[in-house]
Amino acid sequence: MTDTKKQAMTSLCQLKENTVVVADTGDFEAMKKYKPTDATTNPSLIFAASSMPAYQPLIDEAIEYAKAKGGSINDQVGEAMDRVCINFGCEILKIIPGRVSTEVDARLSFDKDAMIAKAQKLIQMYKDLGIDKERILIKLSSTWEGIEAARFLEKKHGIHCNMTLIFNFHQAVACGQAEVTLISPFVGRIFDWYVKNGDKKTFSMLEDPGVKSVTRIYNYYKKSGFKTVVMGASFRNVDQILGLAGCDLLTISPSLLEKLSNSTDPVQVYLDKKSAQKLDIDEINVDEKMFRWEMNEDQMSNDKLSEGIRRFTVDAVKLENELKDRLL
Repeated sequence: MTDTKKQAMTSLCQLKENTVVVADTGDFEAMKKYKPTDATTNPSLIFAASSMPAYQPLIDEAIEYAKAKGGSINDQVGEAMDRVCINFGCEILKIIPGRVSTEVDARLSFDKDAMIAKAQKLIQMYKDLGIDKERILIKLSSTWEGIEAARFLEKKHGIHCNMTLIFNFHQAVACGQAEVTLISPFVGRIFDWYVKNGDKKTFSMLEDPGVKSVTRIYNYYKKSGFKTVVMGASFRNVDQILGLAGCDLLTISPSLLEKLSNSTDPVQVYLDKKSAQKLDIDEINVDEKMFRWEMNEDQMSNDKLSEGIRRFTVDAVKLENELKDRLL
């Protein structure tokens, strides 16, 4: 493509030439507007969307589904929660050509068996509605237990997993060794921690600590030949996105998709598989002892992983309480 034609294209279109763009939202209208390949949801996004009038039929259907299942009120709330997630996922898959990520309850983050059971249940619920598991990514917290759950789900059941809340290089390596489908390192939350706890409050595009973290992970993955793909997530500004142009996937909020679609600034590719394969990078093997030690030694990652689990839990409980009120 000539430079003239490239400048005429929006920055979003240029980005899509080398990176799969994923919508980080539960808003169907935003997906229709920006035409992402994939979409990802979490309890916070679904809770936000659940209060919008347009999505009430999905909530109502989940309530009726749970009532029909019967059992105690707590049983019904659990069924309604799962059904809401499935309903949103099914509607999203009508809009996008690729896959949707559906998150396992963050309260199960340290229970391998419970995460496996919940993932299998969600996949079965999709199957009952005619959705093949190839179009679903099960999102799991990247605790050691979560990574081991993903290893089992991928190898024994062919269930594709999206490992979320990645803040640490050794977390990412452990996920690659487990041969999970995809990881989601959180750029913006890493940036937030360094702004709050460090001396610097602003960073140039390529010196942003979140961008540097994902770049290191991407280069290691391509050098090591991992089949796992990298999806940068949790962006605070356009520069963080552009600094990772060329990454396998990037999941982007509607507000930042809007900025990219309104810009025609040229997009330079910074992450490239062939270039990464030429780098001199030593391979490491991350076992449970190393994983736990490295997470303990990395205050930022330790803080942000625990905070992320707590924040997802808070919004899950809010949604549960709303569903419980309706059930009662």
